[in-house]
Amino acid sequence: MAATAVERPLGDDKVRTLKISGNVGFDSLPEQLVSKATQNGYTFNVLCIGETGMGKSTLMDTLFNTSFESTAAPHSLPSVKLKSHTYELQESNVRLKLTICDTVGYGDQINKEDSFTAIVDYIDRQFDDFLQEELKVKRSLSTYHDSRIHACLYFICPTGHGLKSIDLVCMKKLDSKVNIIPIIAKADTISKAELSKFKAKIIQEVKANGIQIYQFPTDDDTMVKVNSEMNTQIPFAVVGSTDFVRVGNKMVRARQYPWGTVQVENEAHCDFTKLREMLIRTNMEDMREVTHSRHYELYRKKVLEQMGFMDVGEDNQPISFQQTFEQKRVEHREALQRKEDEMRQTFVLRVKEKETELKEVEKQLYTKYDQLKRDHAEEKKRYEDRKKVLDEEKAEFQKRRTQISQQHLSSHHTLTLGKKQKK
Repeated sequence: MAATAVERPLGDDKVRTLKISGNVGFDSLPEQLVSKATQNGYTFNVLCIGETGMGKSTLMDTLFNTSFESTAAPHSLPSVKLKSHTYELQESNVRLKLTICDTVGYGDQINKEDSFTAIVDYIDRQFDDFLQEELKVKRSLSTYHDSRIHACLYFICPTGHGLKSIDLVCMKKLDSKVNIIPIIAKADTISKAELSKFKAKIIQEVKANGIQIYQFPTDDDTMVKVNSEMNTQIPFAVVGSTDFVRVGNKMVRARQYPWGTVQVENEAHCDFTKLREMLIRTNMEDMREVTHSRHYELYRKKVLEQMGFMDVGEDNQPISFQQTFEQKRVEHREALQRKEDEMRQTFVLRVKEKETELKEVEKQLYTKYDQLKRDHAEEKKRYEDRKKVLDEEKAEFQKRRTQISQQHLSSHHTLTLGKKQKK
């Protein structure tokens, strides 16, 4: 094989281009990538946001031509909850791990102010789980189950009067975190003329509120025409059904009404086939790539900046992750030392305050003890004086008693002598 080098200018640099005059073999690289990707399988995660009863589960069954497990949700839940299920699907020799996440109780609360909070937290939690796996010393991203949301189907109620406040607030909170594809649910409940006006109203309100919805890529020459046309069809007006109805000589997915039949896969009836083509067959890999390269990178950048990691230092020079880590460790140790010093000073101050308080209490106790001692001495002196008086009184009483006894004996003796003399 022979090759010639050609230099062509590119800005200020000159890039050497090799013109190959024979077969080398690296044209088989795409086949190798396809084979490896097919062997490993693919992951695709869909988030369905919409009010209860909007037909989210039915549309998922229709999209993937299967029957996923689902239970009817009540309208009495106190808060929004997210319920996800993962399924293993296989079509031909391609395996797909599909995760469907449903918002249960969305829009059913009287106070809808925080309805989006649970959804935002769920999406951030999936980003954080992937980031934690990336930051591990021993990573296993090849076998890690990527649960990041790749597509968000936002179900809009077919009122014909534009978006609700909860729709605008929720989509604005999510447009930087996930690929939002707005769809009009149960489009068979609104006429074609009203549907056209409704779509225009939705796009007008989305642009007026600065909401960034997912745009199908137009950088590929082979898909630029189709995707450009499909971007003008958003939001898609869809109808889902798990029932089959005979139309002519074949069975088709449809919804049977007394006034007629709505065929799900008939583009004259709804945009279901357009949604399926754009979501699954044409742009699935682009949504996976946008999720990783835009939404996840934005989250990762925000988290690492909050942790203090930067690409350049204060002198605008590149700084490595290791340097930033060492700097953060030094700062952390200094902060711990300052905290320890503050705690030690606080402890010493509190000990001194406690000692002063205890000394004051001790002083009060000694004062009280002295007072009690004096009171006890005075009381004892009073008792002793009282005892002395009582002893004196007792002695006087005994003396008088003795005298009276002697007088009584003397009188008795005299009387006895007088009686004897008379005899």
